[in-house]
Amino acid sequence: MGTAGTGRAIAALAALVTVCGCTAQAVDADGEPRGPIHIDVTGTVPAAPPPATSKAPEKPAAPAPVPAPVLWSRGDSGRDVRELQARLRQIAWLFDGPTGTYDELTEQAVRGFQGKRGLPRTGSTDTVTWQRLLKMTREPGQWDLYLMGGQPADAPDARCLTGRVLCLSKTSRTLRWMIDGRTVTTLPVRFGSEYTPTREGEFRVYWKSRHHHSTLYDSPMPYAMFFSGGQAVHYSSDFAARGYAGSSHGCVNVRDEAAIAQLFGEVRNGDKVVVHW
Repeated sequence: MGTAGTGRAIAALAALVTVCGCTAQAVDADGEPRGPIHIDVTGTVPAAPPPATSKAPEKPAAPAPVPAPVLWSRGDSGRDVRELQARLRQIAWLFDGPTGTYDELTEQAVRGFQGKRGLPRTGSTDTVTWQRLLKMTREPGQWDLYLMGGQPADAPDARCLTGRVLCLSKTSRTLRWMIDGRTVTTLPVRFGSEYTPTREGEFRVYWKSRHHHSTLYDSPMPYAMFFSGGQAVHYSSDFAARGYAGSSHGCVNVRDEAAIAQLFGEVRNGDKVVVHW
């Protein structure tokens, strides 16, 4: 076969391979078979490897919220705790006190207040709880803070500094039982209303009646120590229950029954009674 024929044969073979891809037999320059070869031409381009994906860096976890600072918690005491209790009473979360001591009832009231407003129910008063409570209540007055007693007594009147005296202050609403200028006992007391006021001045105990019952008001007056007409120092269950939310008909009410029972045993007929501002 001539050179031109050989070239045409090779071109035809290449065209056949290009179209279908096949196993062909190679030939040398003289057209003689040289051995089979496999040519795979499919017309497809091998898929490129997927590009490397760069993973976005993870965002750092948000820091845990810092708890609000705690102002008062169970076991604390003082004037600030009284104010907390007085404000809780205003919105009916607390019914006892104020006592000035952060007790179990106060903790339960705070926890209920917090839960109602979506705050953490810790039972401790933190700054967030306190600010929310301030917005919902008014500034408590003196007798809101000491509704059930516990207030400090003011200085005794000069007439109380000699002898045996029941020294009664309308300013601080307290009773001092004094002997020769020394205070033996101090108790919170409640006086009459503006319509039935307790008389002021210096008197003497003229009659004691342990199981007295008022015929005028049809009410018990145990441990009564009369000093001016029908006015007496005596125990009052109403004062024990309602505190300074009520008033007497002119008598001097004591809410601590055990304390007045002891006082009744110490006071004598003829002892001085001073009612002062």
